[in-house]
Amino acid sequence: MPTIDLTGKAAVVTGSGRGLGLAYAHALAAHGASVVVNDIDEAVAEQAVKSITEAGGTAVAEVVPVGSAEAADRLVSRAVEEFGRLDVLVTNAGILRDKVLWKMTDEDFDAVITTHLRATFTCARAAAVALREQGEGGTLVLVGSPAGQRGNFGQTNYAAAKAGIAAMARTWSMELSRANITVNAIVPVAATAMTETIPAFAPYVEALRNGEPLPDFLRKGEGFGTPEDCAALVPFLASDAARGITGQCVGIGGDKVALWSHPQEIRAAYADGGWTSEALADAWPTSVGAEPQTVGIPAPRIPEA
Repeated sequence: MPTIDLTGKAAVVTGSGRGLGLAYAHALAAHGASVVVNDIDEAVAEQAVKSITEAGGTAVAEVVPVGSAEAADRLVSRAVEEFGRLDVLVTNAGILRDKVLWKMTDEDFDAVITTHLRATFTCARAAAVALREQGEGGTLVLVGSPAGQRGNFGQTNYAAAKAGIAAMARTWSMELSRANITVNAIVPVAATAMTETIPAFAPYVEALRNGEPLPDFLRKGEGFGTPEDCAALVPFLASDAARGITGQCVGIGGDKVALWSHPQEIRAAYADGGWTSEALADAWPTSVGAEPQTVGIPAPRIPEA
């Protein structure tokens, strides 16, 4: 079994004051990386740094809301100033503003797109410039979601942002390959403030908070666990063991790790000279439309009591 050693490497993890981001930062530090912790709340960021350093790791805080180019430059510059280099960027920062389409405001849409999609772009751009100048390769880990793979009711903004992040990972993996920079999206599923709002998960998240373990049907069947269960994927992708992995969307949660497929054609039909509307209506039910694709995140399969 290979040893995952990130000693001498420096990482930036956005939105790492709590939850999944904090778990990623701890995991990187535990494997030897120095980490720039980012949050919009100074007290939360400093507490995260304290928890990492008390565990024997190295970390500093950079308090700034992500989204702008200036914020991205600050994060990358902080890594270089403090640790002399940058090797890993994890774009984890995120917010929710859930509403159905006809009730979602411009502000609801823009806030989520800025924090998730635009911030992933600006931070990745700043990191790519620094990594290419450094000339030693590097790792971008973009944080996606099942909502971005399948859509989710009430999450127009969030699902669109996460779908865009998956597309950016595929695109950037091609653009940055010659610089030996890998780019992957991870699709975590964990007990967080976000998933606690899902009624089927809520009692199990509450039980977990009270020290009870999650049952196997969640950890294995649903791939649902703690933030720490998701964290191991980040140091792995940042390590030499994963230098050949790029352009992928990798799901992780509980006891499960999985590779998401890329969108692709699954069925085709042909008409000599092209299609008319009438011909499409006639052929659809028995050709390309014979097995429509499902949408939405499948409901958890909760065993009957």
